[in-house]
Amino acid sequence: MAMIVPQYWAEAQVQERFGRDHPSGRRSLTVRRFGWSDASLAEAQAMADARARDAFDRLLAGQSGLARSEPRVPYDAEGLPIREQIVERDGDSVVTRNSYGARCLNTPEVLFADIDYDAPVSAWRRGYLFASLAIGVAVGWFSHPGFGFLAFFASVFGFSLIARAQSKRRHAADGGPEIRAMQRVRAFLAGHPDWHLRLYRTPAGLRLLAMHRTFDPNEPAVAEFFAAVGADPQFALMCQRQHCFRARLSPKPWRIGIRERLRPRPGVWPIDPAYLAEREQWVAEYERKAVGYAACRFVESLGSRDYVTAAQHVQRLHDEACRAQSALPLA
Repeated sequence: MAMIVPQYWAEAQVQERFGRDHPSGRRSLTVRRFGWSDASLAEAQAMADARARDAFDRLLAGQSGLARSEPRVPYDAEGLPIREQIVERDGDSVVTRNSYGARCLNTPEVLFADIDYDAPVSAWRRGYLFASLAIGVAVGWFSHPGFGFLAFFASVFGFSLIARAQSKRRHAADGGPEIRAMQRVRAFLAGHPDWHLRLYRTPAGLRLLAMHRTFDPNEPAVAEFFAAVGADPQFALMCQRQHCFRARLSPKPWRIGIRERLRPRPGVWPIDPAYLAEREQWVAEYERKAVGYAACRFVESLGSRDYVTAAQHVQRLHDEACRAQSALPLA
């Protein structure tokens, strides 16, 4: 399955009732499936009808592991294309608007990786929680349940202060989450000197863009790279399922003072035409405020200086849309 971002979507349902002695042992069966197309709604509907009938027949024949319906989600649905509003097409790359309103770049072969700064829940923090619970239970058992609750919350507060102090000492000792992230990146490049990576800073971490060649999202080199640099696991999984790489191009709404969510919820495309005017009004306000922010900031180029034309083209599109070369605040 290649990266697909279809223009049209449809849904079909196949429903039948059976007699008591039907060979399948079922009394009834209902199956729903989606269809999609870049050509027309009619073509999308024909695909939905065919997929629904095929799934119905296979379920009725006893095939296991098949769901009766597919999730109506914009992204990360295994076996389904990206279901988001298309904002722009640029060659093989597609810019979409995600479920909370931000613009996202989807590219089938130019490798991006987002790295969120790590903040692991360490063993001693879990130990403090259990210790707090034990103290609360002990006090409640030997005195009064009310005092047990008070002792629990007091212990949690006290241990949280200790945990915060220990965390600060640990960060001071190893340089903090950004230094740790950069150490992983540089360690990977030490073993792969032919790689050319562009490094960006995001509001919550780092972004890497590979320039020296193109990639298939499911090839082993990609999985190895994601694991080595500590890419966000959900990001890595979505790349595999959707057969593409993805990068957010515009700010998250709540970071630029927009509290109201994109309507209608949950923002899955396409929407009822009755809500289109409300959605467009929200988008216009979002884009007006978004011009004052950058989605990421370019830091430096690392590794080799080799590049391929496809990666360079996507890099220019990405940097311009993200305002990566500006001094605007990150959001």
